[in-house]
Amino acid sequence: MGFMLSKSMNENMKNQQEFMLMNARLQLERQLLLQNEMRERQMAMQIAWSREFLKYFGTFFGISAISLTARAIKQKKPAFFIPIVPLSFVLAYQYDLGYGTLLQRMKGEAEDILETEKNKLELPKGVITFESLEKARREQSKFFLGK
Repeated sequence: MGFMLSKSMNENMKNQQEFMLMNARLQLERQLLLQNEMRERQMAMQIAWSREFLKYFGTFFGISAISLTARAIKQKKPAFFIPIVPLSFVLAYQYDLGYGTLLQRMKGEAEDILETEKNKLELPKGVITFESLEKARREQSKFFLGK
């Protein structure tokens, strides 16, 4: 009788552990999906911001380029063309970010860094551990409690 009860309890415990493992895996998958969804939304906002900025800056650049060109021709001073050069670099960068391949190139460079320059990604004092967090928490508690 005791053997049957023990066998049943072991089987129930095994089923419980499998359920907990499956539940933990499902929760982790949901967290990963949520994080990826948030990352995608943030990237979409960054691209949208860049495109919106490009509209305003493009208008500013166009008006400035026409005004500076007209002034350079009217006053016969080619120095008025100088501000167009840096402004054109900013315009080209914003266009590349909003509509070009800048993000793909940045992604490729980031992947290369992750593969070949891993040492540059290390945190100062190493990875944060539970023990280091607990030590800092205890120190902070002592500070606030005045002990």
